[in-house]
Amino acid sequence: MAFAHTGSVALLGVDGVVVEVQADLEPGVAAFTIVGLPDKALSEARDRVRAAVVNSGEKWPQRKLTVGLSPASVPKSGSGFDLAIACAVLAAAERLDPAAIARLLLIGELGLDGRVRPVRGVLPAVLAAADAGYDQVVVPRQTAAEAGLVPGVTVHGVQTLRQLITLLTGVPLAEDEPEPAVPGLPDHALAGLSLPGLGVRGRADEADLRDLADVAGQYEARRALEIAAAGGHHLFLKGPPGAGKTMLAERLPGILPPLGPDEALEVTAVHSIAGLLPPGRPLVRSAPYCAPHHSTTMPAIVGGGSGLPRPGAVSLAHRGVLFLDEAPEFPVRVLDALRQPLESGEVVVARAAGSLRLPARFLLLLAANPCPCGRWSRRGDSCECTPSMVTRYQNRLSGPLLDRVDLRVEVDAVTRLELMDRDATAETTAVVAARVLAARERAAARLRDTPWRTNGEVPGHELRTRWRLAPGALQDAERDMERGLLTARGLDRVLRVAWTTADLAARDSPDRDHVRTALALRTGFTRGAALPGH
Repeated sequence: MAFAHTGSVALLGVDGVVVEVQADLEPGVAAFTIVGLPDKALSEARDRVRAAVVNSGEKWPQRKLTVGLSPASVPKSGSGFDLAIACAVLAAAERLDPAAIARLLLIGELGLDGRVRPVRGVLPAVLAAADAGYDQVVVPRQTAAEAGLVPGVTVHGVQTLRQLITLLTGVPLAEDEPEPAVPGLPDHALAGLSLPGLGVRGRADEADLRDLADVAGQYEARRALEIAAAGGHHLFLKGPPGAGKTMLAERLPGILPPLGPDEALEVTAVHSIAGLLPPGRPLVRSAPYCAPHHSTTMPAIVGGGSGLPRPGAVSLAHRGVLFLDEAPEFPVRVLDALRQPLESGEVVVARAAGSLRLPARFLLLLAANPCPCGRWSRRGDSCECTPSMVTRYQNRLSGPLLDRVDLRVEVDAVTRLELMDRDATAETTAVVAARVLAARERAAARLRDTPWRTNGEVPGHELRTRWRLAPGALQDAERDMERGLLTARGLDRVLRVAWTTADLAARDSPDRDHVRTALALRTGFTRGAALPGH
């Protein structure tokens, strides 16, 4: 038989498209052609597959060979099709039974010596295979645990092409396997799984050593951090250098609850594509933390790049924390690009090669100095900046962006007493995390029959009509709206924060004090005090 086919997967962002890999052998001058919109790496599979087949002890067919990747209109990229192409060619040459590979889905890169090398994005690829009805997949041995996270799919992890041939034919091969990696030296095959330097970590890494009790003072900011974690609210910390803004941000992932099963699969799929899965831990169970530098470009933040777009920082922080330190130093275009994913929880990136929809439901934490020199504070410290410089600096954070931030806290400089004398009453990360988890469970029980998971996701219309507040609870908020201190979106966000403070206090519904707390954290004014200009 001169024709055979099998399956593989093309990844478009975090979504997979099942691809039928067809091989056709015809009489004629020996040639090898791949059709179906392959990229440069996939086009080079001709040389990799030929060398891998020959070095695995098999005979390469000396005929005209055409490999088709269907659907032909979907762009294919990467080296993960090598294993499927090799098996399709061997089946067309009658070395393998075409029926044995017809319902098999294969993912993996081939080395010239026949070793199967791991590739990124195995989890979303196997998820797509399961949705398409495949029940058996073949993946590199190093990523078998990751593929095994998908229920209902039998995973075969192979190390070499010879091993796969033995598995499919049931006939052991006499030739020796390629030499294994030398002990003590790095496994070069793992290089394809990681892309270092993306600034993303999980709570399971060094964040475990960072305790909230280490932060000196900053009780108001601590309280805001707890509310942000309990309700999924965005937070803005403004204060002088050295006040502890970065320390607080680094401890926020530690008080977030562990990811649920569905959330863990979502985050793992994104991190698998980005090459961020740590060795030996195929499932991301803790909230990720992403802190890009202020020189980061728009594609690196939102997603993009040459060819098909790749996940950016907003997607790498999905179900976790996106921390923008020195936020006014980021380009204005980059900051304003965050407005859409903050509302929708996803980002749509359009390029000439295609458009992708990437998940981006993150908790945004902004930190900024009060002025360019950073020495201004409410305590009257000397500041060398002119009023116009301060205004220009603060206006780099646009009103529409800050309107989407629920909590805004002024962080004062730490005093000598706060810094030198350890506060025995300071709560640890574990204590705060327990309260946050209880508040999340209380909100989840209330939102059980809805598509939302946290108070920060609930639309304002639902909060105003579906769940009633205590009588008179909104008096202060309504007064602020009449004075122009609060927008309609701002009112919705005050309601969300009020529900979170009520959940932390184990109350059934917010009262006037909870709304006043939410207003104070948003506007900076304490209820009951005279407002400036009134």
